[in-house]
Amino acid sequence: MTKEEKLGILNKMSEGTLMTTLDIKYIDLGEDWVKASMPVNPRVHQPVGLLHGGATVALCESLGSGGSMLFVHDPENYVAVGIEISANHVRSITKGKVYCTGKLIHKGKSTHVWEMRVEDERGKLISFCKMTNMIVSRASKQ
Repeated sequence: MTKEEKLGILNKMSEGTLMTTLDIKYIDLGEDWVKASMPVNPRVHQPVGLLHGGATVALCESLGSGGSMLFVHDPENYVAVGIEISANHVRSITKGKVYCTGKLIHKGKSTHVWEMRVEDERGKLISFCKMTNMIVSRASKQ
């Protein structure tokens, strides 16, 4: 499957979800990493006009969960679900776009661990996140 086909699957999978609400788009990927973007505008601001930390974490969790689905050993029968996420917000932003690049640092049969950097359009670090996903049977999700 080509990179474009994989990105298409991830973006299609996101339709009608929180990713649509926040306008999160998967834009690039490699062998062990995924990149997504999200506009920074009033829809993702906290009351004082800064990018909301929760929106940033939603971007990271979307990237980590979607990314893990690319690496699940048997996607017909298994799905990735987030079990832990932590974030450090180091810089604020009020407008423009942020880019989240996540690297899969552990790819086990039952867990995946991601590290993610959220940067502004100039490459300045906004937030750093770590996420753990559990790989579970689709049957157990019903």
